[in-house]
Amino acid sequence: MKSFRRFLTFSSGAPLIFFFMALPVIAAEGAKPDPAESPTGLIFRWLNFLIVFGGIAYLIAKYGGTFFRGNAKAIGASIQEATTAKAEAERELHEVETKIERLDHDVAEMREEARRNWAAESERLYASGQAEIEKIAHAAREELAASERAAQHEVREIAASMAVERAAALVSSMMNTEIRARMFQSFLSELGRGAN
Repeated sequence: MKSFRRFLTFSSGAPLIFFFMALPVIAAEGAKPDPAESPTGLIFRWLNFLIVFGGIAYLIAKYGGTFFRGNAKAIGASIQEATTAKAEAERELHEVETKIERLDHDVAEMREEARRNWAAESERLYASGQAEIEKIAHAAREELAASERAAQHEVREIAASMAVERAAALVSSMMNTEIRARMFQSFLSELGRGAN
């Protein structure tokens, strides 16, 4: 491989060297007849062509096969690697597409679940509100009943107090000394019977 690189380096500099070597010959060309046009020049041209072509063919045969086989192996490995990477990318793309399709389904499920949860929460809040309203109404009824009973008891007390006062006033207006003396005698006789 190194010698092939040296050859390529040499072959890229070789035309430049040949050009400078041929420069004096080209300058002298006008003065002398062209030896390349002679039969000997034709033979040398063909001989030169065969030597150069043979050298190139030899170098290609000796180093080109291993170079091209190594290059072919590297290209084959790159193709295999690219094929593997493409298959992996297609697999990942398929997974992403599947996730995207499933995402629409998941979003629809989440919306439905949120709607159900909202409906259940609304129902629970409504039931809780109704229960609270019922508790408040029951407490209000109990408080009204208690207030009513207290008012009735107070009215009875006031009525009894007024009745006692009225009765006392009536009794007091009807009582004279004689009735009082009889009542007192009656009371004493009741006491005497109770003591026996």
